[in-house]
Amino acid sequence: MKKSKRSIDDSELAIEEQFAEVSGIIAKGRKTAFTALNSAVISTYWSVGEYISNKIKTAEWGDGVVRQLADFLEIAHPEQKGFSDKNLWRMKQFFETYSNDTILSPLVREIGWTQNIIILSKCKTDLEREFYLRESVRNNYSKRELERQISSGSFERSLIQPKLSQVLNDIHPESVTIFRDSYTLDFLGLPSQYNESDLQKGIIHSLKQFIIEFGRDFAFIGEEYRIQVGMKDYFIDLLFYHRELQCLVAFELKVDEFKPEYMGKLSFYLEALDRDVKKMHENPSIGIILCKGRDSEVVEYALARTTSPAVIAEYTTKLPDKKLLQAKLHEFFGSTVHEMQAEYNSI
Repeated sequence: MKKSKRSIDDSELAIEEQFAEVSGIIAKGRKTAFTALNSAVISTYWSVGEYISNKIKTAEWGDGVVRQLADFLEIAHPEQKGFSDKNLWRMKQFFETYSNDTILSPLVREIGWTQNIIILSKCKTDLEREFYLRESVRNNYSKRELERQISSGSFERSLIQPKLSQVLNDIHPESVTIFRDSYTLDFLGLPSQYNESDLQKGIIHSLKQFIIEFGRDFAFIGEEYRIQVGMKDYFIDLLFYHRELQCLVAFELKVDEFKPEYMGKLSFYLEALDRDVKKMHENPSIGIILCKGRDSEVVEYALARTTSPAVIAEYTTKLPDKKLLQAKLHEFFGSTVHEMQAEYNSI
């Protein structure tokens, strides 16, 4: 008796799913092995740095001894690259920076040596180092991605409270640490004059970088996402799903300054998503209006009475000047970065 085409297709699908499970086991094993290896490498560099630090602190070694040690290690371990005198000094600095920090010392073992050196060399304060360590662990930044985050002032931008509606704060108190007040979209390569279609196409073309900028918990669902209300079709610019918040996130893209009427349109979209698209186990949908600029007072008024979980953020298509950003922070808040971070952590 011949098997039906349907049963054959189902059987093949089942086999493919089983194969995918095996593939997942292998991927998980590789990740575990890499994590263990990386932790061992970082622990080795930590121990070498500790040894050198103690020898120099007790005046047993002078600077020249480190150079001699590098030459010795090159002969003793020719297969090992990374023990030049420059790197040995970095190991010493690495150990001394984190040795008394019980919070950060475990984090450094969760990222690569290259990422650790970037953070160590480019960050000036413990707060800044902690921010990029945690973000690197959470988002698994590559060298290039981490350097871009630092260049774009991601730490400084994170200190400015995002513009959230009260209902979003109530539903997801953690939103204050997930969303930002502003985003840098320099990777889009847009011309000096562009429209909303250009902006949307640029984001789709650079979707990976866009998700890295917003956070890797964003999963892309679609562009010009169609929803039907009554007899009419409406289209959401971009639709994502946020894994941690477990909800749909609708993006409305604007190439001009925020206008109050944008909020009404966004609320309409969110209502349609919650009624017709959201699954039973998911949380209420969130909307993000991403605009080129905004008046803070207008934003405050627009968010004050809305019953929608919403974020109003601005974007720039060029890397911001970090010094100007820092100056703006001090001027706007009238406090130090340390005070701002303390307030941020208390939320």
